[in-house]
Amino acid sequence: MAGLVEFKQHPSQTLKVGDGFALADVDPDATPGYAGNKADGQALLADLDGKLAELQERLFAESRFGGKKRILLVLQAMDTAGKGGIVNHVMATMDPQGVQFKAFKAPTDEEKSYDFLWRIEKAVPAAGMVGIFDRSHYEDVLIHRVHNWATPDELKRRYRAINEFEARQTDAGTKIIKVMLNISKDEQKSRLLARLDNPAKHWKYSSADLKERAFWGDYMDAYQAAFENTNSELAPWHVVPANKKWFARIAVQQLVLAALSDMKLEWPKAEFDVATERELTERS
Repeated sequence: MAGLVEFKQHPSQTLKVGDGFALADVDPDATPGYAGNKADGQALLADLDGKLAELQERLFAESRFGGKKRILLVLQAMDTAGKGGIVNHVMATMDPQGVQFKAFKAPTDEEKSYDFLWRIEKAVPAAGMVGIFDRSHYEDVLIHRVHNWATPDELKRRYRAINEFEARQTDAGTKIIKVMLNISKDEQKSRLLARLDNPAKHWKYSSADLKERAFWGDYMDAYQAAFENTNSELAPWHVVPANKKWFARIAVQQLVLAALSDMKLEWPKAEFDVATERELTERS
């Protein structure tokens, strides 16, 4: 990796929510632990794509022989924060058969008739998979808090239910990576205007984004409450400054790489005699 600008301190340390964390203190323009520029970051991202793909293949291969490990990447953010770009890059790097993607929209009438975790439980990644949630169960303690669709007591119940759900997933072999992409209100405005200025991006624009933007401070309070109530050692939150899209992408890549590396994944050993099979193949 000669010539590449690497992280001086890993994002799993610099971006992890800890005791006394305050979202208001995080600079969305910052690049914690990384001294390089955009070109440096893009070079590092490209260089590590191969390693990410190999580790994902090992994860998938292990599961074909009884392995139970899996990854769940949870992406939460305000609109325009860059979730789509991160999802596209992660999915493009990996073998599609080993990736399980779910974008959670507003719940259907059927989903509303069940507890809020019902639709989430159905979408959790299977063994050997890298699961990606574009929005998630956290919508039910974010937007519901902002618009008072849930009472304080109900929100407390949901925080407990989320912690129990994530503990069950961890017990089942899931490594959960929770990421909040943190952009500034001014940066969101710039991105919304850019969408309006580009006809190819009009399909991404919704006037509903402006309505939710009016509740920016309430959303920040809701995120803070979510961190305080659902941050744990098993499933910690990471807040990624996202005004610079290139930094957000390499930071999330680093978090996924670290999670896969920590799993100590091994290629499954052959259940046949390699020398014999080689000889038979050469004769064929």
